[in-house]
Amino acid sequence: MDRRDFLAARIKKKRPIHTDPSPVYRTLSGINPYAGNWSDEEVIHLLKRTMFGARKSDVDYFKTRGLNLAVDELLNPVAADPAPPIKEYATATTATTPDGNILQGTTWINDLNNDGTVQSQRRASYKKWLIGNMINQDRSIREKMILLWIDHFGNESVDVGNANWIFKQQQLIRQFALGNFKNLVFSISTDVSMLRYLNGYLNQAAAPDENYGRELMELFTIGKGPDSHYTEADVKEAAKVLTGWQINGTTALPVFTSSRHSTVNKQFSSFFNNTVITGRTGATAGTLELTDLINMIFAQNEVAKYIVRRFYRWFVYYQIDSATEANVIAPLADIFRSNNYEIKPVLNALFKSEHFYDRINRGCMIKNPADHVVGTLREMNVSFPASTDWSTNYGLWNIFNNWLVNMGQNPHDPPNVSGMPAYYQEPSFHEIWITADTLPKRNQYTDTMINSGYSVNSIRAQINCVAFAQSLSNPGNPNDLIDESVKLLFRNDLSTQSKAQIKTQILLSGQQWDYYWTNAWMAWISSPTTANFNVINTRLKSLYQYLFNLSEYQLA
Repeated sequence: MDRRDFLAARIKKKRPIHTDPSPVYRTLSGINPYAGNWSDEEVIHLLKRTMFGARKSDVDYFKTRGLNLAVDELLNPVAADPAPPIKEYATATTATTPDGNILQGTTWINDLNNDGTVQSQRRASYKKWLIGNMINQDRSIREKMILLWIDHFGNESVDVGNANWIFKQQQLIRQFALGNFKNLVFSISTDVSMLRYLNGYLNQAAAPDENYGRELMELFTIGKGPDSHYTEADVKEAAKVLTGWQINGTTALPVFTSSRHSTVNKQFSSFFNNTVITGRTGATAGTLELTDLINMIFAQNEVAKYIVRRFYRWFVYYQIDSATEANVIAPLADIFRSNNYEIKPVLNALFKSEHFYDRINRGCMIKNPADHVVGTLREMNVSFPASTDWSTNYGLWNIFNNWLVNMGQNPHDPPNVSGMPAYYQEPSFHEIWITADTLPKRNQYTDTMINSGYSVNSIRAQINCVAFAQSLSNPGNPNDLIDESVKLLFRNDLSTQSKAQIKTQILLSGQQWDYYWTNAWMAWISSPTTANFNVINTRLKSLYQYLFNLSEYQLA
C-alpha cells in the first residue's frame, strides 16, 4: 500500500467528531460565603483588588482580623477625609491679580475664580492631590471606589475647565462612594461639572439637548446589556424632563429656571411600563420630574445587573460568561435591589464569596496604571516627607501622576464619557493596558524607582531595597527572601527552577552555596559600613528590578 492509499484507509476508518454542546465555563462558583483558608495568599488577593497594592504591614494586620472583619473594615472607613487641595503653584499675590488673594499652602476650593490660566493650574493641583490620596489611603476601599466612580461618570476635567467644579464633583462622589447609588445618580444629574460636560446647562424646552438623557441610560444606569431595551424616544423624553437646569457662575451651584423647562407630559416606552411623567410648572418642577425619572429608571432590573457587572470588571475579572451571570451577577443584583441600591451590601457579599476567592480568579487581572504606579510605591514602602512639606509632596505627586498618564490612565480625564476602555471595550478589556508603548514604560518606571528615584527640593522618593528586605521574616536566607518577596509582589508563583536560577545569578552572584548571600547579609547586620551595605544593596536592587520586569508583576 502506497502512502496515498494508507492515508485514504485512515480517513475511511476515522470516527466522526461529535461536538459537545455543553458550554465551557471558567468556574461555576457563586456567592456562597467563602469557607476556605485565610492565609497571606487570600489577604494579599483581597488587598490588591480593593486597595492600591498590598503592603506587608497591611497584610499582617488584616490576617489577624479574619475574613469577615477584614471586609467590614475595608468597606467602613473611619479615617477623616483628606484635606482639600491647596495652592502649590506660584502666582502673583497682589489683590488685583487673579488668584492673588489665595496664599500658597492654603486651599483654593472656596475661591470661585474663572481665570483660564488659574483654573489650568488648579486642575493640575487637583490631579496631584488625587495621587496623594491614593498613596496615603487609609485601610479601606474608599480611594479605589472614588477612582471607579470618577471613571464611571466619565467627565473630562479639561473639557469642564473649572477645577472648583471638578473638585465639587469629586466631593459628591466621595460622599456617596460607599453609600446609595440611586442617590448618587440623582445628585450627579444636577452637578455643575456634569451640567457643563454633557450640555445640561443648555437644555431648554425650545431645544431639548439629549446628551445627558442618553448617557444617563446608556452609560450611567441601564447600560447596553441583553435586557436593556429603552428606545430613542425614551432618550428624547428624558431630555425634556431635564430641561431648565443651569449653572450659576457666581455661586457655582446648579439652578433651575422654570421658564426654560418643558411642561408637557413625558411618555415613555413599554420598557418603562409606558410610564408618563407629568409635566410640571414652577420652581420645584425640575426636582419633582427628575425624581420621577430616576425612580422610573431604577425600577428596571437591568440597572442593578449593569452596575454589578461594572463592579465585577473592576474587582474580579473582565470576562462574564453565562455561569458567572447566573451564579454571581444575578444574585448580587438581587441584593442591590433589595437593599434599595446601597453599595456596601453588594460589595460585602462579593468580597466574602467563594467566587471572589476562587483560584481561577486570583492573579488574572492586569494592573491598571494606578495599581502599578501607586501600588509599587506603597508595597515597597517608599517614604515621603511630612504633610507640612506640601511643596515637595505635590512636586512628587505630579511626577507619579505623569507616569499614570504615560501608561494610559489620566484620572478624571478619560478619553470620552464612556470612561477608560479597559473597563468596557470588548473583547480586549484589561489587555488594553499592555501595549508595545506602555509595557516598556512600566518597566522604565520601576527601573527608575530602584536606581535613582525622583528628587524634589532635595528630597528623594526612591525604593529602598535593603529596607524592604529587612521587613521580611528571614532575609538572611536567600530562599526565604525570594519566596516571601514573590509571595508579596506577585499573584502567581514562580517555578522552583526559576527561583533557583534567580538566586544563583543575582543573590549569589553566580556562586553555588547559599552562605555566599547569608554571610554578606550578616556582615552588614553586624557592621553596617558603606562597603558592606553596597554589597547587599547592589544585589537586592538587581533582584527587585528583575522581578518587577517579569510579566507576573503586571498581574493583580
